[in-house]
Amino acid sequence: MISSVEAEPVTFQDCDVCPRMVTVQPGSFIMGDDHGYKYERPAHEVQINYPYALGQYEITFDEWEACAQELGCKPAPDDHGWGKGRYPIINVTYKDIGDYLGWLSKKTGQTYRLPSEAEWEYAARAGTTSAYWWGDKPGKNNANCRKCGSKWSGLGSAPVGSFKPNPWGFHDMNGNAWEWVADCWSPHYALAPTDGRARMDGDCKQPVTRGGSWYYFPKLSRSAYRYKNHVQVFSYNISFRVLREM
Repeated sequence: MISSVEAEPVTFQDCDVCPRMVTVQPGSFIMGDDHGYKYERPAHEVQINYPYALGQYEITFDEWEACAQELGCKPAPDDHGWGKGRYPIINVTYKDIGDYLGWLSKKTGQTYRLPSEAEWEYAARAGTTSAYWWGDKPGKNNANCRKCGSKWSGLGSAPVGSFKPNPWGFHDMNGNAWEWVADCWSPHYALAPTDGRARMDGDCKQPVTRGGSWYYFPKLSRSAYRYKNHVQVFSYNISFRVLREM
């Protein structure tokens, strides 16, 4: 069961250097996949009874640099030789991300945070029930993952927005870079919240990552796939996108 979102998504920015956000309306969906990996089970209905806004793209080097220039974040990290600008920020730790969220919230007077797994997957699925928003097969050039048929596949991250958006207007939620979310790691969905909240009863030193990346095979970029990374990790595979409460 997937909700029908009646209102058209609206895009906005809270400031010139702030990330572009897309509104998400309340609704319900089936989270997880009983036919996928054990970490994705059991599939269960989640009811999100509040609107929120999620970043249209992963946070970019340009957006990070705006924070760094105002001394809210550390200087932009290594780009692995791929380029900065509109490329997703990489090589940042969970604490570094917290610094960015704090700066952005203070600058705008709004509450910015990481999305929960449920908020992330609801937006990634965008009303679809297939493995990827475009269908059950990875196809060619639909996303940036290994053997996904793009010029970046298996080589490095792509500038944000290089692929078609999903039906709600979000780019790169399947592939390009892993995205950290707010939940603490638990290897199953038993007793998981069903109201959109982040799960905080697991291993909080290993937050959940979603979406797969340019380096990994397509099955890890499925909308239901989930894994973890230690809070001290920084990697050319991991980025994030932000949620703004409404």
